[in-house]
Amino acid sequence: MALETCFRAWALHAAAPAGCKDRLLVGSSSTSFAPSKRAAAPLSVGRVATRRPRHVCQSKNAVDEVLVADEKNWDGMVMACETPVLVEFWAPWCGPCRMIAPVIDELAKDYAGKIKCCKVNTDDSPNVASTYGIRSIPTVLIFKGGEKKESVIGAVPKSTLTTIIDKYIGSS
Repeated sequence: MALETCFRAWALHAAAPAGCKDRLLVGSSSTSFAPSKRAAAPLSVGRVATRRPRHVCQSKNAVDEVLVADEKNWDGMVMACETPVLVEFWAPWCGPCRMIAPVIDELAKDYAGKIKCCKVNTDDSPNVASTYGIRSIPTVLIFKGGEKKESVIGAVPKSTLTTIIDKYIGSS
């Protein structure tokens, strides 16, 4: 009996079109599956709703403006840049780095064309981090004309970073 029920369930499932998200529903909540009953539980195929993604990326453009700097492109991206460059040193496992990341994204969007914003993963580029004495992350450095002008350590508010950026945008 159990083998026959399993075969019927398999046959119904195999008959479903490819890519169909069907789930076999065996019996109902009121059906008893005691071994003494000879009547098989009714089988039916029920539709399972496909899940939509819960999160939609709202900040695609802001993320595109923050560039990834590493040991290979550091000189061309930061040192040779005429405009001020904001560089965030971070790591994926760092909680405060994840807190300040949206602030850096907003700054990149707010100051587009006036500054360049970059991120350096200290795990992937340890030589760049050690060259500038990065011992704590997140650390934000401001470069202008190829030299380090200012540093901010820790997850600071946006207003702190805007004050520093404004200081270097106006000066030549």
